Amino acid sequence: MEKIRCEWAGNDPLYCDYHDNEWGVPLHDDQMLFEFLILEGAQAGLSWITVLRKRENYRKAFDNFDPNIVANYDQGKVDELLQNEGIIRNKLKINSAIKNAKAFLKVQAEFGSFDKYIWSFTGGKTIKNAWKNLSEVPALTDEATAMSKDLKKRGFNFVGPTICYAFMQATGMVNDHTTDCFRYNAK
Repeated sequence: MEKIRCEWAGNDPLYCDYHDNEWGVPLHDDQMLFEFLILEGAQAGLSWITVLRKRENYRKAFDNFDPNIVANYDQGKVDELLQNEGIIRNKLKINSAIKNAKAFLKVQAEFGSFDKYIWSFTGGKTIKNAWKNLSEVPALTDEATAMSKDLKKRGFNFVGPTICYAFMQATGMVNDHTTDCFRYNAK
């Protein structure tokens, strides 16, 4: 019997694997949370599949998303990244990754971990929604708006409410698998 997936996953094997094994799974690893924060920002104005196809290139180009390294990138590294055809070569997004790494490290220092801070927007638990179809899933929520506002106040950018909600979905802060999806009740 064929698995029923969320409609957005389509038939692309990369997308299906991402949907089946990552999207919506509660994530508490700071470095992976940083990766998703940067990739969601890189996705702004593009489709997620575009970023997903470049993910391994991003990992290589951005030192496996180690915020301690990314925070110290200089203009030479920015110039190198702007020449890297394996990533989205947008100067604002590249500079944003560096700025966000610096802000990320400050949040870690203040809260003990980025995980502790970011999950506070959902009370430390996954918000389980019950959408029957993709058209019901919102682009943003009050929690995502509050997260966006606080992240911006702390010096992050490319973290608007829609990007924050996509981040929340990807990292399992919300369960937005549709109720017919085989992943809806998965742990």
